[in-house]
Amino acid sequence: MADNAWQWQEKGTPWKGVGIYHVTLVVPNREPLLGTLVVPEDDPRQAYIRRTELGDRLVEVLLNHPSYYLEIRVIQFCLMPDHLHAIIYVTQKMEQSFNMVVRSLWQGAKKIGMAYSLSVCPESYSGLSDADAIAKASPIFIERPFIRPLSRHGQLQTMISYVKMNPQRLATKRLLPGFFRVQKGIELVGKKYSGVGNIALLQAEHFLPVHVRRVMIDAAQQGDAEPLRNYMNGCVLAARKGSVLVSPFISSKEKEVLNVLIKEGHSIIYLADNGFWEYFKPSGSLFNAVAMGRMLILSPWEYDEHKRHITREECVALNGMAEEICSIGNVPE
Repeated sequence: MADNAWQWQEKGTPWKGVGIYHVTLVVPNREPLLGTLVVPEDDPRQAYIRRTELGDRLVEVLLNHPSYYLEIRVIQFCLMPDHLHAIIYVTQKMEQSFNMVVRSLWQGAKKIGMAYSLSVCPESYSGLSDADAIAKASPIFIERPFIRPLSRHGQLQTMISYVKMNPQRLATKRLLPGFFRVQKGIELVGKKYSGVGNIALLQAEHFLPVHVRRVMIDAAQQGDAEPLRNYMNGCVLAARKGSVLVSPFISSKEKEVLNVLIKEGHSIIYLADNGFWEYFKPSGSLFNAVAMGRMLILSPWEYDEHKRHITREECVALNGMAEEICSIGNVPE
């Protein structure tokens, strides 16, 4: 395979330098060949993955790689029934590209996957030469691993938490399938949205948009913080009175309001700047809010796997949609 087929990261990413990468290897068609989810007492907090022999072998391949590439360390991993997450730290400049590490991991996975296929129904391959048996066997790890560089402040700890919590999130999704199923064609004020979460929040009596205006930020920077403080406090007070707050929560001050709403357990409609892929699940505190039925995440757009940053035009559009959604209810005095 040509090396340029491996250039999946953003342009300019240093492939040979020190860096931290999130690597994901997936079983095609999401077959649960690597393990079984176990949820003792139906409590997601106790969830764990009971590995199959193939799962054990795959973890072995991953953890053996630092002995081949001395510049790398596996600092966190999680095996799921149908995929493997790994966070890999490149501690010093490499002679070879990090591509080669992932390529080697993939080749090791394909090798044990082929051995697994041959062992499942050995009678199917009796009488065949090794070469013919391999040609007839169904490959397993045929999809390229996905690589994501972790470069922004705080991203590493967020990703470590995400990887560690995978079994708990899967257990929660299976126990509460309705909240985590992607729902299509939700029509609101003449627009169609996709959504994940508690759609019953759309039946609330009162809604309030959260949109911290630039003029409030500028005034606070000039020493007059009262308008901003009063607005943010007013949003939280409205939520305490029963209003469902609606926003894309883009600015840092809007995110502060969001954090308080989640902490206090209020109802939220969150407008996302990207759609939902088939296996979408929110992360961190958003996941918990959805699981508790206190959040609905909506997006007016289809999922774009290449999307990285929200544009100003999208910010304006989402804030306008929040205002439109709030028009279906009345805000109490």
